[in-house]
Amino acid sequence: MQRVTGIIGTMKPARLFVEKRPGFDIEAQNLKRELADFLGAQFPELTQLEGLRILRRYDVANADEHQLKMLGDTVFSEPSSDLIFFTDAVPAEHDECFFGVEYVPGQYDQRADSAEQCAELVTDTHLKIRCADIYVFRCPGGLSTGALEAVKRYLINPVDSREAHHSMPDSLDDDEEPPAGVASTAHDSAADPGLAMAAEDLAFCRAWFAAEGRDPTPAELKVLDTYWSDHCRHTTFTTALEKITADDASPGLKKALELYEETRNELYGSEVGHRQRSLMDMATIGAKILKKRGLAGDVDESKEINACTVKVNVEFSDGSGEPQQEPWLLLFKNETHNHPTEIEPFGGAATCLGGAIRDPLSGRAFVHQAMRISGGADPRTALEETLPGKLPQLRIARDAAAGYSSYGNQIGLATGQVSEFYHPGFLAKRLELGAVIAAAPEAWVRREEPAPGDLVILVGGKTGRDGIGGATGSSRVHTGESVEKSGAEVQKGNAVEERKLQRLFRNPAATGLVKRCNDFGAGGVAVAVGELAAGLDINLDAVPKKYAGLNGIELAISESQERMAVVTASDDAE
Repeated sequence: MQRVTGIIGTMKPARLFVEKRPGFDIEAQNLKRELADFLGAQFPELTQLEGLRILRRYDVANADEHQLKMLGDTVFSEPSSDLIFFTDAVPAEHDECFFGVEYVPGQYDQRADSAEQCAELVTDTHLKIRCADIYVFRCPGGLSTGALEAVKRYLINPVDSREAHHSMPDSLDDDEEPPAGVASTAHDSAADPGLAMAAEDLAFCRAWFAAEGRDPTPAELKVLDTYWSDHCRHTTFTTALEKITADDASPGLKKALELYEETRNELYGSEVGHRQRSLMDMATIGAKILKKRGLAGDVDESKEINACTVKVNVEFSDGSGEPQQEPWLLLFKNETHNHPTEIEPFGGAATCLGGAIRDPLSGRAFVHQAMRISGGADPRTALEETLPGKLPQLRIARDAAAGYSSYGNQIGLATGQVSEFYHPGFLAKRLELGAVIAAAPEAWVRREEPAPGDLVILVGGKTGRDGIGGATGSSRVHTGESVEKSGAEVQKGNAVEERKLQRLFRNPAATGLVKRCNDFGAGGVAVAVGELAAGLDINLDAVPKKYAGLNGIELAISESQERMAVVTASDDAE
């Protein structure tokens, strides 16, 4: 195909398509083989595809003809490897069929965001850009309706995407409707499907507010729901284990349980009878007993809730021949994103790594190595055998690997070990774990109590609806409909934005102004800022937004990624 140039509108939205030239279309060729392998047994015509093309569609507003042509060669394509088509219609032949995939409104699109930033650098004009992926198929006799629907089911994740409309929109402007009002009290909160609290939790809350003589506000309930989610409160791991036994056939396990009981008796003494056994107690008792024995003097303790931190002495040479020592902080962090990766594999695995990075980063440390552990069911399972409401295991496995590596590559983080486990026990929910190690000179980290008059500054990305209810969503019981109703829970990572935070925190002149820091994770503003001081005022009107229409509760609990809450003295704010 040759480059095709159509009539380009001046300031109305204009459309162009970009396609890899033959020989560079690796993604399309891989997908062609993937569809043949995964769906070919059920739909033999997919093994006979003569061609599969992938086009990136860009709709651009506020660009004139000259700007659009310039952007086509500098931002949207690489002329040596890409074909570009300035046309409203999909550049497909008469014997080809096609469909498009685009994000649902409100989902963060990193490609569109990056394109807008690059376009503004080139044109010095803020342009609005929307993207879609167009899949074009050529098959003898065409694709059957069943085969095409199977391909759509495989490629379109209803959690965050939909089939794209092919008509040219009249405008790319966001709806400027004012945000919906927020009720002052919550009378029927138990019927709210967005709450993850159990009936017993709600009854406890009701009794507490009844004693206060008032109803809770919806915002209070949402924040309580977040703090009491399994993600934040670790309800499963703090479940009381009333009886634990190990038979003689498991001598190692039996010995471990005996050591656990001995350690409990030493640690808790006369209080041991009032201390419940739990998985959380097992996980933390080793560190607690080392501290009691005076063997954990190198553990760095602070009121910042970031990553596990130990003090080390780093040896280096200053050229004089004598080794020098400098006190440093070494930070460790791991994070699981099982539920997000189950419903949206790419974004879930990407933000698993991004979230793990953000904790030691908020401790003003630079993350320099990572590890990934994942678990899934058999990825060879056929599409028709996929559990209702679930994504195919192959799709989860491949997209999760791509999401993790995409984030790591963009932020520049080496992953020294990747371990994948396949077992039927991971069929209902995937395992996705990211672990990182970081370090910083101790002199770079300032820790002080926030004082009246100090300011909390939100640093980093903008806030959107992506990630609202992520913590509570991972704690709720899910059904076959969850995959279509959990779109707001999906967090979208932006590694480029987090890399900017890395660079900022690598400047000791900047970190020296930070008295305390917390990253935005589960619960968003309400939790990240709320944990910084005993009491404070939060101005939600000052929160930078990705788009209009967010109400107060959405701004307060959004878990949009790549954001930090930094406490600084008012004199240092500028």
